[in-house]
Amino acid sequence: MIAVAAAVAVTFVLTWFVARRPLRRIKKSLAALRDGVSGFADGDFSLRLRVTGHGEVASLTEMYNSIGDVLRSQRNESLQRELLYETVLQTTPLAIVLIDSGDRVVYANRAARDAFAPDDRLEGRRFDDVLNATLRETFRSDRDALFTTGTETWHLSRRTFYLNSQSHILCIANRLTPELRRQEVEVWKRAIRVLNHELNNSFAPIRSLFHSARALRERPDQLHRLDEINAAVEERLDYLQRFLDGYSQFARLPKPRREETRWLDLLESVQRVVPFTIAPPLPEHSGCIDRTQIEQVVINLVKNAADAGSEAEVSVQRRAGGSVLMVCDRGAGMSDDTVTRALLPFWSTRPGGSGLGLPLCNEIVDTHGGHLRISRREGGGIVVSCWLPD
Repeated sequence: MIAVAAAVAVTFVLTWFVARRPLRRIKKSLAALRDGVSGFADGDFSLRLRVTGHGEVASLTEMYNSIGDVLRSQRNESLQRELLYETVLQTTPLAIVLIDSGDRVVYANRAARDAFAPDDRLEGRRFDDVLNATLRETFRSDRDALFTTGTETWHLSRRTFYLNSQSHILCIANRLTPELRRQEVEVWKRAIRVLNHELNNSFAPIRSLFHSARALRERPDQLHRLDEINAAVEERLDYLQRFLDGYSQFARLPKPRREETRWLDLLESVQRVVPFTIAPPLPEHSGCIDRTQIEQVVINLVKNAADAGSEAEVSVQRRAGGSVLMVCDRGAGMSDDTVTRALLPFWSTRPGGSGLGLPLCNEIVDTHGGHLRISRREGGGIVVSCWLPD
C-alpha cells in the first residue's frame, strides 16, 4: 500500500514538472490576449501577439491578430476620410454651422467664422449671441432665405441633422455676391443694348424725316407733305415715351394697396380689355390683393400668350392659405434656357421686346408675398402660376 502511494506521488510530481511549462505558456498567451482585447476596448489596435505552438490557443491568437489588422485598417481609413472631410469643410466657401437643441454651436468651419465671428471661436457659444437681431430672425425661419453681412449677400438653407440620435440644425450659407454681381453686370449690359437699339430705331428715322422736311422748304409744291412728316415724327416720339414709361414703371413699382377683391369680378373686368377664356369652375372666393396691380399681371400674361400665337385660359383656385392664379396657353412654348432666364429684366426672345413684362409680373407677385412659376405645358405651350397669400 505504501508502495502504491509512493508511486502515485512520484507520478503526480513528474506530471506537474512535465505540464508546468505548457501551462505557463498557455497562461501567458491568455494574459496577452486579455491585454489585447482590453486595448481593443480602448481603441488601441496596434498590439500584435506572437503565435507559438499549435492548438486552440495558437488559433485564437491568430484570430486576434487578424481582427486587429482589420480594425487597424478600418480606423486608418476612417481617419483619412475624416481628414478629407475636414479639409473639404474648412476650404469650402460655404459657411457651415451645426447647432444642437440648446442653440450651442457644435461645429463651424472657417467660412462661418469669417462671416459671423471673425475674431472669435464659434464652437460652444450660443448662436443667438453671435448674430445681430436681423440675422436672428433669418436663421430662426424654417424657409430658405437671403441675408446680408457687410457687403456680402448669402443664401441660407436650414436642415434637421441627427447626431448620436440627437436632433441638430445644420445651417449652410452660400455666398451669392460674385454671381449676383455677374448677373447685375449682364442685366446692365442687356439694358444698355435694349435702350441703344430702341433709341436708334427712333432717332434714325426722326433724323431722316428732319432732313426731308429741310429739303421740302426749297420745294413749295411739296410743302403739303410736312404734315405727313410731322405726324411720323410725333408717332416715333410717342413710341419712345411709352417705351421709357415702361422702364419707369418697373423701377418705381409702388407697394401694393391690398383690399378684399372678388376674383371673378377682376377677371371679367380684364376680359373687357384683352380677350381670354375663364377656365371652369368659376372662382367664387375673394383675395386680399392690390386689384390694379394684379389686373396688370393678368393683362401682361394674356398678351404674352397672344404673342406666342394662342388665346390664354385663366383660372383661379384656392390653395394653401391663398389663391393660385394660372394662365395657360398652347403657343410656341419656351426652351429650358428661356424658362430659366424669362424672369430676368431686359431679357427677351422677341425682336424689339423690352424684356419687362414677366419681370414686372414677378415683382408684383413678390411684393404681395407670393411667388411666380413658369413651366412648360404637356402637349405644348406654357403655364404661368402665381400663388398669392390671403
